Amino acid sequence: MTIERKKLLQQEPRLIERYVRLQMHRNAKRASRFIMRRVLTLKEKERERAIANTLAEVAKQAAKSRRYKFESSAALFNLALFFLIADRDIQAVKIDALTHPDPWKRQLCARIILLTIHELDMDKVAGGKLRAALANAGVSEEAKRQATQALRSIRSSQQKAQKQFVILRNATIAHRDPDALLQYRSITQIDEIEVLRIASDFYDGTRLFLDVLPNLVLQAGAWSGLLNQLRARSNMNAEEPNV
Repeated sequence: MTIERKKLLQQEPRLIERYVRLQMHRNAKRASRFIMRRVLTLKEKERERAIANTLAEVAKQAAKSRRYKFESSAALFNLALFFLIADRDIQAVKIDALTHPDPWKRQLCARIILLTIHELDMDKVAGGKLRAALANAGVSEEAKRQATQALRSIRSSQQKAQKQFVILRNATIAHRDPDALLQYRSITQIDEIEVLRIASDFYDGTRLFLDVLPNLVLQAGAWSGLLNQLRARSNMNAEEPNV
């Protein structure tokens, strides 16, 4: 037997009230995203230009340092470029992750952000090589302490992402779980706000390091720093066995 669905106004008052409340909530969220999308797009334009310009300049200085074989300066610029590229990738998708009208697009952008933060191999660029670079350039202990503090902050945000979203990463980002239902549920349950919060923590850490960087570069690029790098290079060459 077919049961005809009652019209909305024929429902019980409590059901009507619940339906209206849900509709108002959905409409408010849509309106909020619509407004935020325009506000954030305008607000972030200047930041995008700044990151793009900084990326180009840091890449230029990294190439120059390598060409003249100032290894400590090259290591510092390489690390800065490493973080700036990650920053730029996140910048490119974060507005969509928060405000795009298509839920799937929001969730896809959130997954890109998580993958960017999750997969950064800090030890390859900020481990022993960086410590050696700072030592060879004769950088002050205070500058070393500030750099270490900034890198610790970045690692902390990365560890939060790795711990909190490990299932999501394994099922839908770095790998595709053969259990497609698990994939689907993991994707549709992403909390974009929480992802952006972790991305904000990552930004804070990279900003700390990039604020310290000019002082590190000045010390490494001063006459004393350049001479220290030349001495370190000579010592390394002298220690290499003759073939």
